[in-house]
Amino acid sequence: MKRVDKENYFINKIANSYIGDDAAVVGEYIYSSDAFCEGSHFLREWMNPYQIGRKAMLVNISDAIAMNAQALYSLVSISIPRDMSTDDIDQLIDGLTYTSQEYGCQIIGGDTVGSDRLNISITIISQSSNPLYRKGLQEGDLLAYTGELGGSKRDLEMLKSGLEIPQNSKFYEPKLRADFISKSRQYLNAGMDISDGLFCDTNKLLDINKYGLEILKDINDNIGFSGEEYEMLISFNENNKNRVEEIAKELNLKLNIFGRISDNSFRFNCQSHHF
Repeated sequence: MKRVDKENYFINKIANSYIGDDAAVVGEYIYSSDAFCEGSHFLREWMNPYQIGRKAMLVNISDAIAMNAQALYSLVSISIPRDMSTDDIDQLIDGLTYTSQEYGCQIIGGDTVGSDRLNISITIISQSSNPLYRKGLQEGDLLAYTGELGGSKRDLEMLKSGLEIPQNSKFYEPKLRADFISKSRQYLNAGMDISDGLFCDTNKLLDINKYGLEILKDINDNIGFSGEEYEMLISFNENNKNRVEEIAKELNLKLNIFGRISDNSFRFNCQSHHF
């Protein structure tokens, strides 16, 4: 029996004009939602409650940043395991609230329910005067990603092997690129954050724009299959290359150009990044 990507199957079944980006632009507001689930994204023995709450909020705010938007409000729904102590709940709340405040976002409601697992779903309400969409690639555009990729996959494998990872690991603490996106937005044609791995997310960008890719720099599997990195995948006209690189340099941010948008059918091999 052919294996079905059930996440994409579900999304395709409910597809409409609002669906397809990191967030939905409806009127003057931008809405996004992400789940952070025990057993799919983390295990409680790997992360303390504060780290879980912080990462849950970071990965949600990342969607707003990917759209060049300012997160304003959030709704937090959570299933609380019966074996979770009130001290653990306090740490979880601290992780959520401090991170939300750090990015100028206020928690305004949500829902709670008892459960056997810790699952968090957050909806972010944001605004932007110039949203960055996934759709907008142009033939000849350069395709690039920010920062370093591969660390999240490496550290996930270490955790699965029973090893400890550094407290500043991107698996715990994703680095969001709000300053870079806001400063470079006028030079970008399309973009998204890298949550499902560079290979899979590049394919998504190519699919929605109906283009292919000319590879300018080889990418190994450790980089291409590393999910939950939350670096930015961006495209820009080659005439804007120097300006985009200058902005990255001003922010001490590495910019990796690896492809050129082409009229072909190229796609990467894509594998699930969840454990």
